[in-house]
Amino acid sequence: MYEVSELKKGLKIEIDGAPCIVTDFQFSKPGKGQAIYRCKIKNLATGSTFEKSYRSGDKVEKANLESRTFTFSYHNGDDFVFSDNDTFEEIHLTAEQLGQNQYFIVEEMEVDILFHKEKALDISLPTFIEKIITETEPGARGNTASGNVQKPARIDNGYEFQVPIFINEGDVVRIDTRTGEYSDRVSKA
Repeated sequence: MYEVSELKKGLKIEIDGAPCIVTDFQFSKPGKGQAIYRCKIKNLATGSTFEKSYRSGDKVEKANLESRTFTFSYHNGDDFVFSDNDTFEEIHLTAEQLGQNQYFIVEEMEVDILFHKEKALDISLPTFIEKIITETEPGARGNTASGNVQKPARIDNGYEFQVPIFINEGDVVRIDTRTGEYSDRVSKA
């Protein structure tokens, strides 16, 4: 159990049996009465957010979460199959569970998967991955006059994102997996 005074951004707690994370936190002490701790909380299982207030002296349950390292093995239909690095146990995650992360998973990639009561909640990828641009239009001369001009580009699995106008097909770029956005060019085609 946490004391309510221990609450902070990023703390993982359990509310009514559901794992949650504190995304925002405010403390206020009115002139009379007890201090109030207002929190914005995100349910890790459903993704929904809500606000909750605690008074000083309240207690909050610790979330029973476990993070383990897995290696991506292969695709099995719509499932992504990962192998535990210690026990070699396989786990299947659907594209829906992975969300946007499904586009950034490459063979032999190590990932951290967060579990709550043996149920996979979240997957953490390396911050940057390198991918080859498979489709983009060439930059037209004169388009650079307005500053930061970008154009759509695709990688091998169909993921589309914006890249600067000087990027061409066959270039290797670095993508930030947290935002899904272009980071920088690694090499030219």
